Order: sequence, then C-alpha cells, then structure tokens
Amino acid sequence: MAVRERLSGNEAVAYAIKQINPDVMPAFPITPSTEIPQYVANYIANGEIDTEFIHVESEHSAMSATIGASAAGARALTATSSCGMALMWEELYIAASDRLPIVLALVNRALTGPININADHSDSMGARDTGWIQIYAESNQEVYDNFIQAFPIAEDKSVHLPVMICQDGFITSHGVENILLVEDDKVKEFVGEYEPEHYLLNPAEKMAVGPYAVSNYYMETKRGQRQAMLNAKQVILEVAAKFEEMTGRRYGFFEEYQMEDAEYAVVIIGSAAGTCKAAIDEIRNTTGKKVGLIKIRVFRPFPEEELAKALSKVKAAAIMDRSEMFAATSGPLGAEVRAAMYQAHCEAEVVNYFYGLGGRDITVSDFMTVYDNLETMAKTHVVTGMYDYIGLRSGQSEEVMPPKNMEV
Repeated sequence: MAVRERLSGNEAVAYAIKQINPDVMPAFPITPSTEIPQYVANYIANGEIDTEFIHVESEHSAMSATIGASAAGARALTATSSCGMALMWEELYIAASDRLPIVLALVNRALTGPININADHSDSMGARDTGWIQIYAESNQEVYDNFIQAFPIAEDKSVHLPVMICQDGFITSHGVENILLVEDDKVKEFVGEYEPEHYLLNPAEKMAVGPYAVSNYYMETKRGQRQAMLNAKQVILEVAAKFEEMTGRRYGFFEEYQMEDAEYAVVIIGSAAGTCKAAIDEIRNTTGKKVGLIKIRVFRPFPEEELAKALSKVKAAAIMDRSEMFAATSGPLGAEVRAAMYQAHCEAEVVNYFYGLGGRDITVSDFMTVYDNLETMAKTHVVTGMYDYIGLRSGQSEEVMPPKNMEV
C-alpha cells in the first residue's frame, strides 16, 4: 500500500536516498540543493541509515570523493546545483569515461553571471556532452520516482554510466506537493544490492581506473561509452516497465499530453510542462483547437527517432529552451529536436523559443500565445520570431540582430 505524504522535491530525493541506503555520500552545500545532504545527514545521525557521509571542502572534491568511492566498489552519490556542478566539470567527464554508476541529484539553477539562484537549465544543459545519462522531472512525484530508478539504470552491466536526476530549483525542490511513496521493502527489492564486477578493492583482480590512454586506445573508449549510452535506451524502458508494475506509474523517454490528434505541439523540459498542460486544457475546452505537449523526460540518451515519430503529424511545433547555448542560433533542446525532425523529413513548421531564464515566470497566457503563433505559422508557412525570448522584460519580441556595421 503506497504511503501518502506531503514533501518538497528535496525532501522526496532525500527520502529516496534513505530508502536506498547507499554506501557513500560526499557532498558540499549549495543553494537550492543544500537540503538534500542536510536531510541525509540527519537520517545518518538518527541511525536510520548507515551511509558514510563525507564532508568535503568543495563540489570538485565532492565528485572526486564520489568517483573514488564508486571505483572502490561502493554505491555512491552526491547532490549539487549550478556553479557547484560547474566546479565539478572535470570530474563529470572522468566519472563517465571511467564507467562509474554514480547518481547525481541535480537541482537546476542558473549559472553565474550575473549571480542568480533561481531555476533554469543552464547547468545541466552545459553538461549534456559529458557522457552522463540525464533524466528530468516535472513534479516532486516524478523526481522521487526517477531517483528510485536511477541506480538500476546506472548499474546495469550493459550501461555502467553515471546518471543525473534533475529537478527545477525552488519550483519543485522547495515547493511542497502531495506524493505517493513506495514502501521501504519494495524500494530495497527494486533497487537491489550493488554487486560490482570490477573494482579497486577486489583482492582477486588487479586493475587501474582512469589510466592514461594513448591515441591507439582513446577512441575505442569513447566508442564504448557511446555503445553504453545506446544500450541505456533499452535499459531505461525496462526499468520503467518494472517500476510501473510496482507502482502503476508509467514512464518513458517523454510524456505525450493530448497528442493523439494534436495539430500544434510544444516540446519542453521540466516543471513548466504543468503550466503548459493547463493552457492546453483551456484552449481545447474553449476553442476546440487541437493542441498538445511533449514533455522530455530523458534528454541523454536523446530519443531522436521516437521524438520525430511523435511529432510527425503536427502542423507546427514550438521547442522551448530554458537555457541558452550562445550559438547565436538555437537553444540545446531546439537544436536537437529540430535536427531529429529534419532527419525524419517532418513537414511541420518549427520555432524555437527561450523562456524562464534565471527563474523568469511563464504563464498559461504565454503558452496560449505560443499556440496562437503556431496556428498562424501553420497557415502562412512563415516562421516569425525564431529564437524569441518569452516574457522579456523590455517587451521586445524580435530576434537579436547583428550590429548595423557588421557585414552579413
């Protein structure tokens, strides 16, 4: 019987950690993820779990210690946000290339500068090419469920890659929602005991972790990582299927909302999907227009073919990025979804918007305007406002243009 509870997203993650009872958790505090190690430290102090908590002097050291613990054969995890993860940057690549099944609880927060502590996806999107699996949540329930699924994915022998479980800072991390918790014994059975096959403290096997690779070997390691990421797609679905058997809650690479007959679609990541769903319900109830949503859950590995298929019948789509990659073109989600649609010869008109940077609010009204724009684009076959910023304080809605004295 599921346990009904009211928890913030940070509390939900900490509770999942308590249920999993990992071997080692090094951590360094940073807003808005600080509560996660704080709650876990309390569980340890109260004797509720026997996890070894390591106090470190920085986020770089936190990931270094997590890597060391995992390489030694321990089930290890950490938590961070924003500039904390930026300080881990070097170590993120090491964790993935060493094929260590670490789990990172990332509470998404804008990167400096200027200094900002609110939600956007610049931290995790900046790390999208580090070799980590990335799974995002819309709600507190989803971040809890995602975290329980993380270790079975990471530790699968065909994967052995680190997993980043992402949630939006303050919006879900500190917002309290009703959620359903899985019973402790079921979580322990679902996650299982970690039985590493190769690890540094194995006296029967001499090995090195992260040795120097000359040119004759380096490329093969990268190809191996790629294969592991390809393998992860099937494992993610298999773990989700087992989780559905246990809880009745279904997960995949993405959620389709009102997409069965949708002519106009939004593609988005994270908590703003809930606002978009409210806009969809209002539009359908008042106008009957066929609008829908695709909410990305798994960004790495990127579900290219599956997304293109889901968008194959729409007339127009808006891809919504909560981070800039300063390519002077699209955002990271926009670039990859548009490429997937192009490869699949999708005929829909596509526009890429930026929203919510640094915690900027996005409303039901904003999404309704997006759908109005999509309808116009589908009828005229003219895409206007590509790369616009939604809710920009100046009220401007044009694309950023080069200076007048610049030759184009």
